[in-house]
Amino acid sequence: MNDQQNAKEVPRRQFVALSGALGAATVLTGAVAMGGGTAAAASGADAGPGPDSCPTTPPPGGTGSCPPASLQSVCGRPTDNDPLWHDVQYCTSGIVPPPPQTKPDCLKMTANYVVLHGKPETTHNYLLLPTCRVTGIECPFLVTSGPPNYWHEAWENARSGGDVPVQYPNIGLGINSQNARRFDQLHIHMAGVRASTQRRLQELESQGRMATSPAQWANPANQAAVTGSAGDRVYRVLRLPNLRDNLFNLLYTNVVRPGSLNMADQTIIVVPKITATGFAGAFYVLNSDTSIHDGTSTCDYLLVYS
Repeated sequence: MNDQQNAKEVPRRQFVALSGALGAATVLTGAVAMGGGTAAAASGADAGPGPDSCPTTPPPGGTGSCPPASLQSVCGRPTDNDPLWHDVQYCTSGIVPPPPQTKPDCLKMTANYVVLHGKPETTHNYLLLPTCRVTGIECPFLVTSGPPNYWHEAWENARSGGDVPVQYPNIGLGINSQNARRFDQLHIHMAGVRASTQRRLQELESQGRMATSPAQWANPANQAAVTGSAGDRVYRVLRLPNLRDNLFNLLYTNVVRPGSLNMADQTIIVVPKITATGFAGAFYVLNSDTSIHDGTSTCDYLLVYS
């Protein structure tokens, strides 16, 4: 499931060094770094360009908080030739993508993010992308207090009553690792999840087999198998009451750094807890990588796109 064979890994020492440098830079500019608290599926889940359309008015407000120029070597440059980044630039600035790429449907635009169709185009397959140039989960800027809370915004759009609701009984949000994604502009998948996934997670919760605080997330006792489109895969499971905290930072601080892992190798999947009466006010946050026996670096096994 790796369709980006030439993806560049970011060694942990480089990631830590860049994060440290970024933290110092953000303090100097008045921003305080946070201290603790995305292979494409065969269906083509990592979306390419959408159908032809015209951009609406530019996003309101100023530009969102973006990675500094010093991180462009790892977080991407505005001149990069990436299809999803071209889509973002079309939605925000009206810059037409280069042929043969077609213009996307810009479903929602703000100063911080845009929402597009995923591929295949269905009523339960969307993408949320930053308006900044951010390659993906490996960008050290994501673990600071600088970026918007993209996960919270994805949920607010995808939920019932949201601006771009995922029309599916159960909702999942996900991001792939660097090697498991197809395109290099950060994108959170907003899609469906199977009823069996929801049942499994609620079962694990009732058995006390998941972390209830981020500090417990890396404990092997909170790892569990969840069945997806490729059989069972093992995930670290955390239950949160809300998505107010920066999930990238929670993962880096509580799992990646203590375990000497690589942020670029991680996948994150968020499954809101849904019962017969609707959203139950909690979120299951799943993380995995190939350092776990039967682990995975892709969110595509649990998300339903088509």
